[in-house]
This record gives sequence, structure tokens and C-alpha cells, in this order.
Amino acid sequence: MNYLSAENISRNLGERWIFNAISFGLQKGEKVALIGKNGTGKTTLMETLVGMQSPDNGKITIRDGIHVGYLPQNPSFNENDLVINYLFSEELASSKAIKAYEEAMESGDPKALENAFALMDSAQAWDYESRAKQIIAKLGIPDSHQQISTLSGGQKRRLALAKLLIESPEIMILDEPTNHLDIETIEWLEGFLSGPNVTLLVVSHDRYFLDRVCTRMIELAQGNIYNYNGNYAYFLEKKAERETSEASTVAKAKNLYKKELEWMRRQPKARGTKAQSRIDAFYETEEVAKRKADDSKLDLQLQMSRLGNKIIEINHIYKSFGDKKIVEDFTYTFKKKDRIGIVGNNGAGKTTFLQLLTENLAPDSGTIDHGETLVIGYYTQMPFDFKPGQRVIDVITDIAEVIHYGKNNTLTPSQFLSKFLFETQKQYTPVEKLSGGEKKRLQLMQVLVKNPNFLILDEPTNDLDLETLQLLEDFLSDFQGCLLLVSHDRYFMDNLIDQLLIVEGNGVIRFFNGNYTDFRNSDASEQVSKLASEPVSKLASELVSKLASEQVGKASKKLSYKEQKELEELEKSMPKLENKIQLIEQEIAELSDDFEKITKLAKELENLKADLEEKEMRWLELTE
Repeated sequence: MNYLSAENISRNLGERWIFNAISFGLQKGEKVALIGKNGTGKTTLMETLVGMQSPDNGKITIRDGIHVGYLPQNPSFNENDLVINYLFSEELASSKAIKAYEEAMESGDPKALENAFALMDSAQAWDYESRAKQIIAKLGIPDSHQQISTLSGGQKRRLALAKLLIESPEIMILDEPTNHLDIETIEWLEGFLSGPNVTLLVVSHDRYFLDRVCTRMIELAQGNIYNYNGNYAYFLEKKAERETSEASTVAKAKNLYKKELEWMRRQPKARGTKAQSRIDAFYETEEVAKRKADDSKLDLQLQMSRLGNKIIEINHIYKSFGDKKIVEDFTYTFKKKDRIGIVGNNGAGKTTFLQLLTENLAPDSGTIDHGETLVIGYYTQMPFDFKPGQRVIDVITDIAEVIHYGKNNTLTPSQFLSKFLFETQKQYTPVEKLSGGEKKRLQLMQVLVKNPNFLILDEPTNDLDLETLQLLEDFLSDFQGCLLLVSHDRYFMDNLIDQLLIVEGNGVIRFFNGNYTDFRNSDASEQVSKLASEPVSKLASELVSKLASEQVGKASKKLSYKEQKELEELEKSMPKLENKIQLIEQEIAELSDDFEKITKLAKELENLKADLEEKEMRWLELTE
């Protein structure tokens, strides 16, 4: 079933065509990735699809009754609003239905209850509350009565994502949904968006996310659109084939163009007798021959400052904020060519730890000693800081008039900007007019222009396009200094680091030898042992005693028709769940070293037990 169609749509922003006469569609249940370099117009295309901008030509058709939800890179809020009011808007049919249902239950009026049941059915709101609670918990949404103005940028973005997932529109258009999420939450989001009823158009730089969620890629390049039916790995293969084929076609057209141009330039008398079909063919050949390939690439060849033997020595540091411990008794001496990743849940203290290393924060006790030759390049995830009206070139000129580049070469700020794909015209543009990805690229330049020998990168992949990410990854692979990396991009982490610092919270930071996939496989084995040793019967008995203590003194009430049906369904589904759990536990016990399958089964086992626990709790509530 076709949900959305774009037919020959075009958008011109004055200087150039962002896209020209492009067509594509979204079918029910499709998961489509929109791919393109920063500045090619991905955000413009998404805003056009959701009606925030109008196409200059063409038509966008959305099937009747289909609601489209959009998550922008920078969501807007009423800063004075409360979190709960933002999440549960009165405009939502399901919110209205739940409110009417609660009021009818309190009043006990049979007519009001009948109307409330009908409203809940029509709004499909019976599972709305439990779904909302799960989403809020998984995304770490703060206190529901907190004012939005008090939230950080990352919390606001997670809040906007939570609202969209709770509303559950038929089509979700998401711009970098994994930004500001920790890895565990991203893995949960992958499962959520992979559901059969989710229709998705997404921009993401996370290659594992694209491979695991999306089954079709749409590439936006030089105003055209290219379709690839497959995952991201398939897209890379077919894109390379397309570019090779196009280069060959252009080369042939150039040779033919030279011959036909000579023919076209013959005296006017002869031109009158020329075949019109050959003239038309000439202009078609000319168009192909003059087509320019987009071969612009980031050029990273920076010099590294000399690094001495003493780098950073950390001795028994302790840091806390009130009762919350961030680091407790941590000691480490950095060595040359250390390549360390930092992982941990949001709020565990990763960024605070980096602030301590860079001496932007002082430890409560212990010492952090920097070597004399140490030059730290610190890329933060904080919003890019620039002065109003400041031009792109001024950002670099304010740091250095001469930049050391490559082997014994120097560049002017303008030449340096060109290496980072800021053409001359763009260099004199105010920073506020750049796209999100272009601002991140400029922020990266601020870090690298100092020729650091110790790179600390806090979420460097956010808002960068996939091609720039690949080039950054290549540069960091060859970087001879120390690298300390915080990233939720698992592919990026796996390819660059060989040690992990696990920030567990409550002051605990421990080392793990290996990359992120190694850690997840190791962690999965521990989870399997723990889950398999927890019998379901023990869980059930704990629930019974807990519920019994809560229900003492409460008056019983007669079940409604809806509740009676729910109880019958629970009594059928719970034994099936118990049997499935036993089968998976047996399968896990028979596996030895297939860590990928163990991880998958462990997550499934955890979800099944959580589902059974929820059903048992509900069954006990109803029978009580």
C-alpha cells in the first residue's frame, strides 16, 4: 500500500537547484534511508515532504488518513511548558480518550463508561499508556513536571523523539534520531523501528543502524535521486558501480562531442541541410559531456606536534557532585598511541571525565599531570560557539594566520578551509547560515588547526555525513598520537579503538581490552548466565507477595467486560511465553562460542521475561 508519493518535485533556493524533478514513494512498512553529503539538501527534502516548505514544481501526495511525524535536527519547544504537557498533548485522540476513561472510572457512571470504552476503541488507546511508559523509560526522559527550559540540548532532543514515538504516526521522518542516545538505547530504538507497522524515512550517519533497520537507500546527489534496494553495505557496492559507469559514459560523450562540435561549426549554408535529429543528439551529448562529477573530498593531512614520553598521568582522582559520584580512586598513565573508547549510559559521567582530563574541571582529590609537550585537541558535543555575524573564515583566522599542513607545508586560512570543502564563496558566509553538518565540520577544523598530539573526541560523528565520517575514520586510523573517543557510533568505535573505559556510574570506571563488539559479546555471555539462572517461578512468587501486600485493605470490584476478555487472553498467552522461555534457555545452553547468536538470544530472553512479568502482574491485579 502506497503511503506517500513525490512526483517530479523540485526546489530552488536561488543559487542552485537543491533537487530537480525527482520522484519516489514510500510503501507501508518500508524502512528507507536518505543519504547524501552535508549541504546537498536532505533537510530541505524532508521539510518539503512534511509541508514545512513547498516544492517549486511537482506534487506530493499522502494517502488519506495517514499522519506524518517529523523529528528535525533542532526541535523547537515552548520553553515554559512542562515535560508532561509536551508529551501528552490534548490534540492527541489517544490522550483525550485516556482522560475520558479515567474520569468515567472515577464517576462510575455506566453511560460515561460506555462512551469512554467506545472512545478508547476508536483511538486504539488501550496499549497507549504502557507504550508511553516504556518509551519514556528507555529514552531517559526527566521528571515529567520539569520545565523544558531546564533541560540540556540532548535531553530536549530525546524528549522530541519520545513524543513522536508515543504518537506513533503512520509515517516517521527522522533526521539523525540516534544523536544524544547511548548505545544501549540505540539498540532498543533499532528494535522499535524495525516493527512491521513502522514506515520510516531516516537520515542517519550510524552505519550499524542503517544496516539493521533500513532495506532501501535513497541517495541525493547533485540535485538527482538514486534508489538502491538493499542495506547500506549493498548501497556502497552499487554506488561505486554507478559512479564508474557514469564516468565511462561522460568520457565517451566528451570524445563524441569533439567530433560533433566540428560538424556543428561548419558554415551556415551547410547547417541548413543538417538533419534535425543529429542536431538534437548533439545537444544531448553536450549536456552529458559537460556533466561534472562530484569528486570533492575532505583532505586531512595535518602535522602532529611532537609528543614526549610524559603524556597524562592520573593518580587516585575522585570527583562527585553532591551525593553523585563521578570518579572514585581512578589511576592511569597514558602511553603513546593509546586508542581508547569510552562507553556508558547517559548521565554516567563520560563528559565530566573528559572535562577532568582537559583541566576544565578540577578533581576533588588526586592529581592529573600533563606532559610539557602535550597539545590536546578537544572536540566537544556542546553546540558550536560563534559570534553573531561571524564569517566562516574568521573562525579559523582568529586561531591562526598560518597553518602547518602535511609534510613541512603551510596554508592560509582560506586554503585550509578549501581542504575541508568550504569553497571561496562559502568562506565569507555567516556561520549561522551553515547546515548542521557544515557547522560540525568547521568545529572539527577548530580542533585540528592546532596540530594536536592527543585527540579527545566527544561524539564527533553527530551530524556528519557518511562520506566525511569515512574520511575522518581513515585520518584517525593513521593518527600517530593518542586518541580518546566517546561515540555512540558502534561501527566507528570498532574500527578505531582497541581498549574501552566502561563508565558504570557511582564512581566506577573499569578497563576492557577489546573494541565495542568484543565488549558486547563478553557482556552478553554474563547476561545469559544471569538470566538463565533466574527461574520464572521465583519471579512469579515475588510478584504475588508484592501485589498481596499492596492490595491489603483495598475493596474488590467487579471486572468490566473489557477486563474479563483481557484476563482470558492473559491465561492463554502466559503458558505459551513460559514454554518459549524454556526453549530459548535450552538453546543458549547448547551454544558455546557463537557470541552473535548468544547476544541475540539473550536480548530475546530478557524481553520475554519482562513481557511475562508484566502479564503476571496484570493477571494478579485482575484476579485480585
